[in-house]
Amino acid sequence: MDLKDTVNTMCSNDYKERFVAEYCQTKIRYERLKAMNTKRKARVLTFEPICSDELLRQQQSLMGQLLEVLEIRALREQITLPELELVIK
Repeated sequence: MDLKDTVNTMCSNDYKERFVAEYCQTKIRYERLKAMNTKRKARVLTFEPICSDELLRQQQSLMGQLLEVLEIRALREQITLPELELVIK
């Protein structure tokens, strides 16, 4: 799944469908940032971000916390979240 695959669902009239799209978008962005941070730490990243490692790790941590909140809310509201098969480049 890629971000472009979630666009139509974000425009749904059903809040549960929009919620799932929000979760998917956040998960995709989190996994991409995590992959970038891992590559940077391994010194194999093909570019040098302007931001510090600390700032990027803080962003990753906060995104992880948001995912946890969304997952808890999904359980409480009985919203099924998909298992995402992500392709991280």
